[in-house]
Amino acid sequence: MRLLSALSLTLFVLMASLMPAKAQSGSASSTLEPLQIMTASGRHDFSVEVMRTDEERARGLMYRRFMAANRGMLFDFKTEQPINMWMKNTYLPLDMIFIARNGSVTHVVADTEPLSERIISSNGPAFAVLEVNAGIAAKISLKPGDRVQHPMFRP
Repeated sequence: MRLLSALSLTLFVLMASLMPAKAQSGSASSTLEPLQIMTASGRHDFSVEVMRTDEERARGLMYRRFMAANRGMLFDFKTEQPINMWMKNTYLPLDMIFIARNGSVTHVVADTEPLSERIISSNGPAFAVLEVNAGIAAKISLKPGDRVQHPMFRP
C-alpha cells in the first residue's frame, strides 16, 4: 500500500510539472485573445494570453514546455519605457517582439536562448512585448515598422 501511495504521489508531481504554469498557479489569465500582425507577407493571426499584472509579467512563459504555433504571450507594460526581459526558467526558444503604444513593431529579438539570464533589451521605449515561438518572426518576415493589431494598441 505504501508503494502504491508513493507511486501515486510521484505520478501527480510528474503530471503537475508538465502542466502549463498558468494551470499550476491558477492566477494567469486563461482567456486567449485574438491578435494580428501585419507584415509585407500579409496578415498573421494569433491567439495570445495577455499578462497585465506584475505577477503575470514576472511569470510569463516560465516552466512551459510547449506552445502551439499560432499562440503567443503579450506583456502589457501600461506605459512606453525601456523594457528588459530574460529567459530564466523558460524552456521554449522564443522570438521577442517589442511594440510601441500605437502597435508599431520597434525591435525584434529572434531565437532567444532558453534558460538564459542574459538581459534582452527593447533598445528604446516600448509599450508591450509579444513572445512567440522562435522562428515565427522570420517565417512571417517581421521587421520594425510592421503593425500589431490588438485592443491594447491605439493607432
